[in-house]
Amino acid sequence: MDIIHLLPDSVANQIAAGEVIQRPASCLKELVENSLDAGAKRIQVIVRDAGRTLLQVIDDGIGMSEMDARLAFERHATSKIREAQDLFTLRTMGFRGEALASICAVAQVEMTTRRAEDETGTLLEIHGSDVIRQEVCSCPVGTNIKVSNLFFNVPVRRKFLKTDQTELRNLLTEFYHIVLVYPKVSFTFVHNDEILLELPAGSEKQRIEAVFGNPKRNVYTSAFVEIKTDTELVNIHGFIVKPENATRKAEQYFFVNGRYMRHPYFQKAVMTAYSGMLPNDYQPSFFIYFDISPEAIDVNIHPTKTEIKFADEQMIFQILMACVREGLGKFTLAPTIDFDNPSTIDIPLPSNGPVSRPQVAVDPTYNPFHTRNTIYPDKVPTHWESLYEGLQGEKPAPNVPVFREDPLFVEPEVLKSEDVESCPLWQYNGKYILVPSANGLVLINQHRAHSAVLYAQFMEQLTHTQGASQQLLFPEVLELSREEMILMSQMQGDLHAIGFDIAQLSPDSFSIQGIPAQLANQSAIPVLQHIVQQVREREADTQREWQEQIARALAQSAAIPYGQTLTEQEMRDLVTRLVQLDHYRRTPEGKIILSLLGDEEIAKRF
Repeated sequence: MDIIHLLPDSVANQIAAGEVIQRPASCLKELVENSLDAGAKRIQVIVRDAGRTLLQVIDDGIGMSEMDARLAFERHATSKIREAQDLFTLRTMGFRGEALASICAVAQVEMTTRRAEDETGTLLEIHGSDVIRQEVCSCPVGTNIKVSNLFFNVPVRRKFLKTDQTELRNLLTEFYHIVLVYPKVSFTFVHNDEILLELPAGSEKQRIEAVFGNPKRNVYTSAFVEIKTDTELVNIHGFIVKPENATRKAEQYFFVNGRYMRHPYFQKAVMTAYSGMLPNDYQPSFFIYFDISPEAIDVNIHPTKTEIKFADEQMIFQILMACVREGLGKFTLAPTIDFDNPSTIDIPLPSNGPVSRPQVAVDPTYNPFHTRNTIYPDKVPTHWESLYEGLQGEKPAPNVPVFREDPLFVEPEVLKSEDVESCPLWQYNGKYILVPSANGLVLINQHRAHSAVLYAQFMEQLTHTQGASQQLLFPEVLELSREEMILMSQMQGDLHAIGFDIAQLSPDSFSIQGIPAQLANQSAIPVLQHIVQQVREREADTQREWQEQIARALAQSAAIPYGQTLTEQEMRDLVTRLVQLDHYRRTPEGKIILSLLGDEEIAKRF
């Protein structure tokens, strides 16, 4: 009995769609790229429920004839290439002919399209690879594709989609990859009938500002410097951030021939150019565009076409690194020295008489491997081996404290709540609380202790929505980028539960009318900015994750600052609340809160 058989086209298309269409963002990428290949100058993206219910792309491109509209949904049907050799001269975004076939295999698709030379257009409706209808219709020049109920026939794939807020962020990220490299095309992004992005045609710098900054103030791109170099192998241009404007969560984008790409090797070239200029854990933002012969790259190594192979990566690495270094060097803040102008040299010159040449004693016979030194004979130690006598085989000093990183290691209890109630307390240097215990003297970092206590309190409030709010006399306005606005909307319920009274004021700002009582008279803007930054840096997706980031950021902001003097009762209350925590020896970030100075260690000092 034969057991091998051909799969139906509908099943084969669903299997292939798993590689091309992984989530709504994948569908958005394919449709917008097709619009760009069609020569569109205006593209509108309409999304509902983060793409689950509807994802619509409208363009003013060249449109399609009735026959082309039907063939466009067949697998491996494309207008981009005709033979294998064309793969080495690609200038279009798409070329495989898989996108539309994959989309209609897992969604309900309706398309209207018309060419400028045609009086009527074509309406085509396909559900799960089955053609429902095809007829003549009246429509404007261009193409309008509606993708409804994505993964309606693949419930397992639909089940594994993340929350609407997370999928919307993925949609915007994919949208950024495209709009940043096509500044001459105007784009509009609408979600649930709200315009999130409206990007007019302009320059690359204007597009970057419109996406990540504030177009009215140009505060984002003011931190960038322009780079440019042209070689026979590759032309590179773009923008890199000044070292002093680097952040922990940077925007880093590479584009080649109008296509977004990920390239860790080239990212290393940029980081090497910044070597020694950035604090630890800080990253530079950059937007770098490559223009190279299509024959020197291979984009046909992954269905998403974001992994690109270069024929001469090592040479491009060196060119890119030199280009970035040149850009940083042009705008360095270090003063220049003009040796023809004595005023630029910070060395006092004699008021009269010629400057004499300094005399330096030099021994031309000096050999560093001999002890002979005719210039400084008394500076060379003789019999230096005797300096190290007695050190052979010496063991490390005993009782050296060892930091344990093993998660199974259980640290011994050093404080009990009943011990704190009666013992005397002292404050040292405005930073530490000293508590005597049965095993010695306990040093407690007051800021970290209070931060741990507040973290537990805020997490309890987030769970039971019991946060107390303090109304502001004068409301504050918080301005955010589009992505940050989405994060704020995503966290708005939890922020309200913890005591924030905020409301959206405009597409890029929130009005703050109340703050948690624990923040006292602090400004809410830096606190909320810190919360958004923490959530972005740790890429929190679930509600529990961003609740932890909210509580952590609030606790750090509201904790007792270093240098604040505490009364004995305030210290006792803080330490009592600290030891009641399940994990009181470390902060949620893992930093040490207290340290024990043992009796034996104290005795050794005397």
